[in-house]
Amino acid sequence: MIDLPLMNVSTRLPCLREALAEENCDALIVTNLTNIRWLSGFSGSAGLLIVSSKPSPAVLITDGRYAFQAPEETSEQDVEVQISTSMAEQKEMLRAAVGKYPNQRVGLEAEHISWARQQVFAEEFGELVSLRGVIEELRRSKDPGEIARIEAAAEIVDASLEELLPRLSQSVRNASRNGGMTEQEFAAAHDHQMRLLGASEQAFETIVAAGSNGARPHARPGTRPIRAGELVVIDSGATVDGYRSDMTRTISVGEPSETAKQMWQVVRESQQAGVDAVKAGATTGEIDKTCRDIIDSAGWGEAFMHSTGHGVGLDIHEIPGVSTNTEEILKAGEVITVEPGIYLPEHGGVRIEDTVVVAEAGCRPLTKTPKVLAV
Repeated sequence: MIDLPLMNVSTRLPCLREALAEENCDALIVTNLTNIRWLSGFSGSAGLLIVSSKPSPAVLITDGRYAFQAPEETSEQDVEVQISTSMAEQKEMLRAAVGKYPNQRVGLEAEHISWARQQVFAEEFGELVSLRGVIEELRRSKDPGEIARIEAAAEIVDASLEELLPRLSQSVRNASRNGGMTEQEFAAAHDHQMRLLGASEQAFETIVAAGSNGARPHARPGTRPIRAGELVVIDSGATVDGYRSDMTRTISVGEPSETAKQMWQVVRESQQAGVDAVKAGATTGEIDKTCRDIIDSAGWGEAFMHSTGHGVGLDIHEIPGVSTNTEEILKAGEVITVEPGIYLPEHGGVRIEDTVVVAEAGCRPLTKTPKVLAV
């Protein structure tokens, strides 16, 4: 059991109420499960949370599967739990929760609701208001308890790779020219080891991509054996109490080609420059440009085909995005990734990534697996 500090949950609903008042909304129907969890603590797979702009308890409507779990998980928040036994009863509960607001100016999470569901709400209530990113913006800066969970998830990945990379090296070195363990075998071993170390699940589908597969930034592990001298991209994360980590290392078992060494060195330099550029007050565009300029100057600009990074928290991809033409100003307490890459089908791929916490002066990396090419 990982010992984790408490999170500052008591300010979340009041901050949302202030945001709703600014939008002139009587209430918000929260349908995104991650946002429901952040606001109330409830981690179930079905539910609606109705939050008023006035100081009154939020109402969580869920079903009988969570009759015991929901009150336990929401006990630290100002939340009233209601258990519905049917869709008809859920509608009645929702109508009662929203109906107490005379103007019924009800907000919906525009980015998280289907057209069909929006139509159902339109039939029930007065004026619907499309709200975009209101809760996500509140989630953007993490409190120390949240950062501790992301850091714990990062430590699990570090510890897993510390255990498994020597096994991979031994497997490849002892194998014939047909190669050692497969991408799938290493990914499965990594996922299992992270569970043994305390992760509740992977943060996302683990990527293990060897040789030419590594030139696909989001390749899926296959039955291809990992061979000596080829680049292997390992992109993985763990989840602790809902919070996720994200790290990529690119390694080679044995001596890689000269081109592979050069690719790795350029990405290593680019990634370190990007990490060094992270601080409160810097813009996401500046960090992206810092990384991209180094790869451009090496002649591989077109082979860096994705953004430089993204926010991390309860979701593996959160705001702010770190990419070309973005000018989000970073604030202390935000958690982002820095992950430039070069992808050449004839040589493979290289990506190096850290998850870092933005500070007033610089940043603090949470992912600490050594950045070495040959293992």
